[in-house]
Amino acid sequence: MVAAIASVASVAARRIRGGEGVATRGRVLLTLDPGALSHLARGRDVVLVTGTNGKTTTAHLLAAALGTLGPVAHNASGANMSDGAVAALATRRHAPRAVLEVDELHLARVADAVSPAVVVLLNLTRDQLDRGSEVAAVATSIRKSLRRHPRTLVVANRDDPVVVATVEGMPRVTWVAASAGWSGDASLCLRCGRQLVAKHEWSCPCGLSQPQADWELDGAAVRGAGVTTPLHLRLPGRFNLGNALAAMAAAHALGVPPGAAADAMADLESVAHRYATVRHGSHELHLLLAKNPAGWAETLPLLKDYPALLLVINAREADGRDTSWLWDVPFEQLPPRPTVASGDRAADVGLRLSYAAVGHQTVDDPLAGLELLPPGEVVAVANYTAFADLWRRLAVMSGR
Repeated sequence: MVAAIASVASVAARRIRGGEGVATRGRVLLTLDPGALSHLARGRDVVLVTGTNGKTTTAHLLAAALGTLGPVAHNASGANMSDGAVAALATRRHAPRAVLEVDELHLARVADAVSPAVVVLLNLTRDQLDRGSEVAAVATSIRKSLRRHPRTLVVANRDDPVVVATVEGMPRVTWVAASAGWSGDASLCLRCGRQLVAKHEWSCPCGLSQPQADWELDGAAVRGAGVTTPLHLRLPGRFNLGNALAAMAAAHALGVPPGAAADAMADLESVAHRYATVRHGSHELHLLLAKNPAGWAETLPLLKDYPALLLVINAREADGRDTSWLWDVPFEQLPPRPTVASGDRAADVGLRLSYAAVGHQTVDDPLAGLELLPPGEVVAVANYTAFADLWRRLAVMSGR
């Protein structure tokens, strides 16, 4: 009965506001049964994927790998709080395995409910400054949560000092060298507060240091579980190789051979429309998402080969209202080319580009801004709600 009512609510939500209704369905289930998350997770191997950046991509890669063993419940829409987790488990009630992307601030609640077999911890940096806590506070919350689950295997990024300090001393840890392209929030030791020493590997005078990797990249191959496995991802960027590395380590812990995992992950071309290519009029848009300085640090190298750039930035509740993070993004690295700043906070982006001496035009409506760019290839980089809005409008206009 509860599931039936939730399904009706989900359909109603889709019809009323055009969304997928995933979170609505989950909220209804939790309202009718506050223990629904625990009940639905019982008897399954659940993997939780968390961190500031890369959660969605890593969860999709991991779900593909675990799919080689059978059905997988997965909150593929990106609804990553308790309601999204409940909805995903309710949708595939009989799947023996589940991959749940979880917001860092909600990890404790979800983990306590589902008793995860594995937690993947990718990175911890600043994000949504008006909603989230300081990085140290988030790390403390995660550490306390992991301590309550000593049987859980933690797949942790040994290249992020904040992650290492968070996981240090846990009884079951697999270390992956998943890289950390942004060091702006990890220059000081989380344990003692002193400056980290960053040479070939990072360390601290207090004794905290970079652990030996159990899984690491060797070019475009993965070394782990005693074998070297070629990895042929269609997703761009070295950071996605790191995401795949973490996904392979987690999948192996649940019985997926590295070769089978690599083959399954190679089939992914886009993740929740990220990295998709869309034709719109005379333009071919390549869609990327970047929502904070750490994400931008990884995204900037991908932009160099595109002849035109569309930036779309909102500051709604799901993005965080505070756009001061734009000043930490090294937009000075952008080469000269036709560029448009757009979105709800187009003026903020335009001001930041002006200080970076990046020539641009500022137009609130991204599709109107697109018309100011020359025909041909355009790379569009948007933050969370801006990306969702842009995709929705493009999909409607193309009849997708």
